[in-house]
Amino acid sequence: MLLKNGAEQGAYYLGGFAVECALKACIAKQTEQHEFPPDRKYTDKAYSHDLKELLKLAGLGDRLVADMVGKPGLGASWNVVKDWSVESRYETSGLKAMEMYNAVTSPDGVLRWLRLHW
Repeated sequence: MLLKNGAEQGAYYLGGFAVECALKACIAKQTEQHEFPPDRKYTDKAYSHDLKELLKLAGLGDRLVADMVGKPGLGASWNVVKDWSVESRYETSGLKAMEMYNAVTSPDGVLRWLRLHW
């Protein structure tokens, strides 16, 4: 809906934010009830908005590389998504909202792949 109404900035931002939330769901899955984070650095990384850092923390970096071999579309999607920044909500031009939307939601999209791991 945001794309149809000319709100590319919001569509781009929310696409990246959806991936961030999915990565954090993967991280949360690794955590047991009542488990305390191992250390402050881990907690700081978990509260990060850096998708590449969150991918590492989720333990999915090697899995993504392996899966991209068989699904080049997944690799193309990750290349679009990986550079998203929480600061994109303040950008007013240069955002490729449709490209982000496709990278997140397509059959070889990042969100579909992450759903397999949370």
